[in-house]
Amino acid sequence: MAKQLDHDPVEAARQYWRDEGWNDSVAGMTVVASITRADQIFLNQSNSVLRPFGLTFARYQVLGWLDGGPMLLGELASHMWLTAATVTTSIDGLEKAGLSRRRMHPDDGRMTLAEITPKGRRVYAAAVEAINTKVFSKVALSRSEAKQLVELIGKIRASVGDIVGVVPR
Repeated sequence: MAKQLDHDPVEAARQYWRDEGWNDSVAGMTVVASITRADQIFLNQSNSVLRPFGLTFARYQVLGWLDGGPMLLGELASHMWLTAATVTTSIDGLEKAGLSRRRMHPDDGRMTLAEITPKGRRVYAAAVEAINTKVFSKVALSRSEAKQLVELIGKIRASVGDIVGVVPR
């Protein structure tokens, strides 16, 4: 659970922007600060739920992709919003815990595949259940509000080319 604050840091930042006279960017700054704070809250909640499984949210995501079948490490990075270094670190940790393993690509010995282990599948299935129950189903928005929020954030993502098939305006 997020620590209860004695003030609203987003509102404090908005007021500071107004006081400084940066009126043209108050709305944008408030959006960025609000989304960043929500991201911190969700990441903290997720990591707290996943910690008993020996997972971070990044490792959980990697296991999720590997649950669909073996993948090249570079392929994992391109499918996720994680850096190649974070994927490598995640795979290292998952391997150390016995949740994934590396193996040579059967057709090209220069390439390395990562795959989930049977233990990894069991841990991932339990982690999915926990995060669905304790984080994803507890988002304080109705279905229509959640849909609207995703669409609004989608506009931001599309404006920088983050969504495949959507051309930035």
